[in-house]
Amino acid sequence: MSWLIPFKIGQPKKQIVSKTVSHSLEQKLEDQTKKLHKDMKKSTEADLAMSKAAVKISADLLSNPLCEQDQAFLESMTALDTAMKRMDSFNQEKVSQNQSHSLSHFKILYSGVFPSLNMAVKRREQALQDYKRLQSKVEKYEEKEKTGPVMVKLHQAREELRPVKDDFEAKNKQLLDEMPKFYHSRIDYFQPSFEALIRAQVVYFTEMHKIFSELTDQIDQAGLTDEQRKRETEAKLNELRALSIVADD
Repeated sequence: MSWLIPFKIGQPKKQIVSKTVSHSLEQKLEDQTKKLHKDMKKSTEADLAMSKAAVKISADLLSNPLCEQDQAFLESMTALDTAMKRMDSFNQEKVSQNQSHSLSHFKILYSGVFPSLNMAVKRREQALQDYKRLQSKVEKYEEKEKTGPVMVKLHQAREELRPVKDDFEAKNKQLLDEMPKFYHSRIDYFQPSFEALIRAQVVYFTEMHKIFSELTDQIDQAGLTDEQRKRETEAKLNELRALSIVADD
């Protein structure tokens, strides 16, 4: 990574890379982290909306007048309603885990870590500008005729430059040492969040398999294949179509 080349003492003009280049890695990582957080938040909202809609559908079916007229239909809708509520409960638990282990981690990263990182880069940039300004001042006096007053001013300029140069080099060294560590540690930070997300999904879909298997056992007509159910449904629809009140004009 060329932007990590250390700056030579006393030669900032030739060795300083642009601020745009030094920002590229952390800015790209920050943008990607924010995008991940935004996408996961959308996914979470969609999950909640899906299970809430399923509960609403089962509740509407349960309140259908047919449930008062047909005991078998009532039992089926009651089983469906119970299953949807269980699904919603597990879904909320999954969402809660995702928010705790994934969404919150991403939010902490870009709301807490990145601002501090960007501020450190800005402080180094300001120190660099001060360094270059005073370095130019020293060079200006070095190019002049070595008279008494000029030598005094040159000495003063060098004394003024020394702490500013030390400050810049300290800030620059800190970034050169820590920026690669921060960038390369991103996998170690993200990996646990994604592992937690996957585990939550595994638990959720395992429970969904159990819930819907039990529901199938409760409402399914034993011994019928999918093709047989399809033919039976089509036959009933044909009976409805044969009624004069739905016949085409």
